[in-house]
Amino acid sequence: MKIFEITPETGACSQSRRAFLRGVPVLTAAAAVPGAALAKSGSPHHWGMLVDVRRCIGCQACTVACIQENAVPEGSFRTVVSTYSVQVTDGDQPAGTYVLPRLCNHCDEPPCVPVCPVSATFKRDDGMVLVDADRCVGCGYCVQACPYDARFINHDTQKADKCTFCAHRVDAGLLPACVETCVGGARIFGELNDPQGELRRRLDEAGSALKVLKPEQKTAPQVFYIGLDERFEGKVQGQGSLWKPRASHV
Repeated sequence: MKIFEITPETGACSQSRRAFLRGVPVLTAAAAVPGAALAKSGSPHHWGMLVDVRRCIGCQACTVACIQENAVPEGSFRTVVSTYSVQVTDGDQPAGTYVLPRLCNHCDEPPCVPVCPVSATFKRDDGMVLVDADRCVGCGYCVQACPYDARFINHDTQKADKCTFCAHRVDAGLLPACVETCVGGARIFGELNDPQGELRRRLDEAGSALKVLKPEQKTAPQVFYIGLDERFEGKVQGQGSLWKPRASHV
């Protein structure tokens, strides 16, 4: 199998992110997490996400929604759908594409937490891994420790930045922006402790088909995948991309 990066030179991927944002409408249908169903009485929340790769169409609505909701600076992403061009070399199958939604995995054993020298990166009781910007000194240790390339130094704030599961929205009873805007219903967010909730039900039904990224890292990710090609579980011998972010000339 050969995996090639989809670059601007291959065609429609050449537009800058700013131009891309202008051309893609963001769905804003109000969708609230039903509070009564999210946690059993006396039990803490434990949030998680399921990504059904079979339903993802690579439209990047999740990416755009996250950028707009969280004011992510130009050239950086808290979540993105990496798109790969795949050529199978052991048969006559023509080259095709494969999409892989990626974000912080909010690990139960997050390697980014112990390396922070000022305790700015921390794990909440509800499972969310967050960054206290008031404490963060922008050293980048957590960026290097993350095996999922899910962190970056925000060049506007000079602080560590990442997906937060839209904690501010979840705390208000709303879905994360990426989930609310997913046109294919590929992202399911919910309470892992609720056996009657959709997330827990879908995870249980998936059985052995349920996968996580880089299981060998033993970080216990709380972002799960259905339909994930095993060749994309670990390090991919190629570069995933939809467009290359660069400064806009507009």
